[in-house]
Amino acid sequence: MTEPIRPRDARLRLILVTDGVGDPNRIQAIVGDALRGGLRCVQLRESSWSARAFLRACETLRPMLEEVDGLLLVNDRVDVAAAGYAHGAQVGHRAIPPDAARRVLGPDRPLGFSAHDADELAEAGRSGCDFALLSPVWPTSSKPNAAFLGVERAGEWTEAAELPVVWLGGVCQQTVSQFEAVPAAQRPLGVAVRSAIMLADSPRLATEELLAALPQ
Repeated sequence: MTEPIRPRDARLRLILVTDGVGDPNRIQAIVGDALRGGLRCVQLRESSWSARAFLRACETLRPMLEEVDGLLLVNDRVDVAAAGYAHGAQVGHRAIPPDAARRVLGPDRPLGFSAHDADELAEAGRSGCDFALLSPVWPTSSKPNAAFLGVERAGEWTEAAELPVVWLGGVCQQTVSQFEAVPAAQRPLGVAVRSAIMLADSPRLATEELLAALPQ
């Protein structure tokens, strides 16, 4: 059985966020290949899916993650996680508030919150979330017109946060290499990616290279 989130949980060093294309067979193939490369956390983010579509996908993906003591999170669908189809949930402004999500999930199921500024990071800490995704740190093709935080501001907010922070937005090998210039106290627990793995010719190789580039 997959364990709850642990302090400095290594499974959160690299999170794969699915890209909303909606093809469950494609997702299964990419996740399977990335797991062979060392991936240990998947966030299923498919806004066009019904609850039943999430259930069907989770029935396939959850055993795959459990084989490697990994985590399967569903984006916004706290009901799906509470019903036991996923290990936990990732919530943002379209979902129920994080404190309500924590009450629904109980104390042990993993809960992440999608934050974009220091106030939202503070909200995540107060609400009993296990970690927060902070974005966008770098310019990202998924939101081409969005203002990005930059490493300096993201690092300052990460250091001040009351819970572990994972960086999202424009993450690739090149951006991860910038961590060498970030003070250790300001570095995130991990990074989350979409296209770096979902669009890679080899998800396994892309996963291996990202994990190798991340500071230990």
